[in-house]
Amino acid sequence: MKLALAGINHRTAPIDLREKLAFRADEIPTALSHMRSRGAKEALILSTCNRVEVTAALDDAFHSEALLECMVKRCHGISLDALRPHLYVLEGREAIRHLFRVASSLDSMIVGEPQILGQMKDAYRQAREQGTLGGVLDTVLSRAFSVAKRIRSETEIGATAVSVSYAAVELAREIFGSLNKKRVLIIGAGKMSEGAAKHLLRAGAQDIFITNRTRERAEYLAELFQGEVISYDLFLARVPEMDIIIASSAVPGHVLTRETIRRAIEIRKNEPMFLIDIAVPRNIDPAVNDLEHAFLYDIDDLQRLTDRNLRARQEVAQQAESIVAEEVERLQAKLRERDLTPTIVNLQEQLEVIRLEVLGRYRNRLGSLTPEQEEALEALTRGIVNKIAHGPISEIRREAAAQAKGEESRDAELVSAVRRMFRLQ
Repeated sequence: MKLALAGINHRTAPIDLREKLAFRADEIPTALSHMRSRGAKEALILSTCNRVEVTAALDDAFHSEALLECMVKRCHGISLDALRPHLYVLEGREAIRHLFRVASSLDSMIVGEPQILGQMKDAYRQAREQGTLGGVLDTVLSRAFSVAKRIRSETEIGATAVSVSYAAVELAREIFGSLNKKRVLIIGAGKMSEGAAKHLLRAGAQDIFITNRTRERAEYLAELFQGEVISYDLFLARVPEMDIIIASSAVPGHVLTRETIRRAIEIRKNEPMFLIDIAVPRNIDPAVNDLEHAFLYDIDDLQRLTDRNLRARQEVAQQAESIVAEEVERLQAKLRERDLTPTIVNLQEQLEVIRLEVLGRYRNRLGSLTPEQEEALEALTRGIVNKIAHGPISEIRREAAAQAKGEESRDAELVSAVRRMFRLQ
């Protein structure tokens, strides 16, 4: 049985193509069943905004490119020939390596992001629920999750912020330590604000207030993140209550002036305020930086931080790639050994049948034997059988180890020859 994977991702295909191939969650059970009906022994589908991949365990005679049909069957107006330049098909060692790299976020748009591991675990769960997860995929995916965990624990691949909103929240944590019981005001309700709110919640912030010129959008975010809406015409009066302010509004000009923040700090009795301006043009007067107890960062500050951190992650990724290579070799050897075990067991069983048959045929000629002689005869015949089996078994294992390392190997031919010579079923 062989492992095969087919897919597209953010590097090989534009977003409009990825959107057309993407599987909705409710489509995946039917697609998994279709893959089984077409001959896949095991099947798994991973569909995210950045990648669509189908993975399967197939009989050796099954052509891996048949997996591509499972991807395009649902898409009207898209031919396989038109998609082929954007698709990749991987088998065996390369498929394992790819799955390990995906789980470890080495193949992500942002190296080190944690979401992909959760998405892979969801795909694994769904395949198991549909009954399309068997020994091969279970072994490979379980090891992929372990590799991702090992990389997280042995490297600093996820230790630094690489998005502006994430960097903003990490800076807030540096200033305040824990964000528990900190009051946060988000001015504006666009995508940047949404990202910041998401990271704030993960960091432990509990009191999130949102204000926006369009109240409907503010209410949407408030519901999404268990926050509270402040009317846009009243939020300035609430500024002194806030420990953290994130401004990302499309309003022209400065929403928060130096004087507004100075009065707020005075009312707060010099308790520090952390202000993040991720709007362009800026929402907060840069002169706020002159105030003691006010910590203001704009989008350029955050971008410099994220660029530096992204470069650091790329360097750490080299360590992670070494771990992946080591783990691929280890798993490849394990899978190959498992594939060859039936042949080795069959050979040993066949030789044991022959040993017992010959012993039975000649035992009467030997007459009465003492227990010691019986034991010696048993040891002698077993020793002969083991000597005969040693050569072919050692060669099978040696060739399997060479294949696991990516070296030239003739293990398939050798196994076939052994099975023919010893007439194994």
